Amino acid sequence: MVDRSVSMENFTLLSVIGKGSYGKVLLVRKKDTGELLAMKMLKKDYIASRNQIEHTKTERNVLEKVNHPYIVKLKYAFQNPKKLYFVLEYCPGGELFFHLSRAQRFDEARARFYASCMVLALEHLHQLNIVYRDLKPENILIDADGYAKITDFGLSKENITGNTGANSFCGTPEYLAPEVLRKIGHGKAVDWWSLGALIYEMLTGLPPFYTRDREKLFHSILNSELNFPGYISPPAKDLLQGLFIKDPSQRLGSGPTDSEEIKSHPWFAGIDWVKLLNKECQPSFVPNVIRDHGLNNFEEEFKRLPPVDSAGAESKLPAQSPTYQGFSYTESTDLQSNDLETMDLES
Repeated sequence: MVDRSVSMENFTLLSVIGKGSYGKVLLVRKKDTGELLAMKMLKKDYIASRNQIEHTKTERNVLEKVNHPYIVKLKYAFQNPKKLYFVLEYCPGGELFFHLSRAQRFDEARARFYASCMVLALEHLHQLNIVYRDLKPENILIDADGYAKITDFGLSKENITGNTGANSFCGTPEYLAPEVLRKIGHGKAVDWWSLGALIYEMLTGLPPFYTRDREKLFHSILNSELNFPGYISPPAKDLLQGLFIKDPSQRLGSGPTDSEEIKSHPWFAGIDWVKLLNKECQPSFVPNVIRDHGLNNFEEEFKRLPPVDSAGAESKLPAQSPTYQGFSYTESTDLQSNDLETMDLES
């Protein structure tokens, strides 16, 4: 058996590119290959205190299962006594949110291109019976060529075959589907609601039903019809009305063909889905990634933080933990000699 395990000693930390209560994301360079990667660090204590252990295991499991051009790839996973580490494909174009916040809103062609990438990514997840549950501009990254990729699978749910089966009240408030708020069980249709929310935000600059009053927001999601600005084209409005049907069984995409009825909608008429899947379409916007490895596409508030790992001093202590048994992972291109451990969700 070939030992392909990695640790912090295999990487040079270059810059912080993201931060949250869970930990942070750093741009790193693998020392032996020079490859630039994104390292997501998660604090074990925080995960435990927020009852997020199962969600974190699911994220690790999902990242190993998926293989799609519009989903960020997992390269390595490892742990030490304090933290978990996901080492992922680096997308130097930064978050979709970064570009949307500067443009304020996108024209329909640009919004349609990103939405099309997301349709194909969600289609792949649904074929694996995975519901994503957290589609939003902050969880979409732009690669060097201008294509959009889903990241962050912390709220994903496996083994969902239809529009029920998941029960957790989770997600980002502005993007929650009505059935999540009603706590009646939900499934794949929540992803098509959130696709509608993403498209609406790309076209208008704000999520649907937006208000800072949480109670009013949830009331509107459950009971109100959405208003559309006059500049939204009739095909876009028709698509969004289909995606915002409050009954998940009637929502566009909820039928047995899943994504096919969305892909065939007139708003997507100009998309060649086969070419797009093969990344043979030319994005209208290609990010500037020449300067500083693309760090110009990330927020200054993150880059000002020191690129250090506070758990680094303890990295040589035993990291074996029954809670995260089988967490370690190294991407393998040789399926005949795949030595990967399988995540044991029952451990």
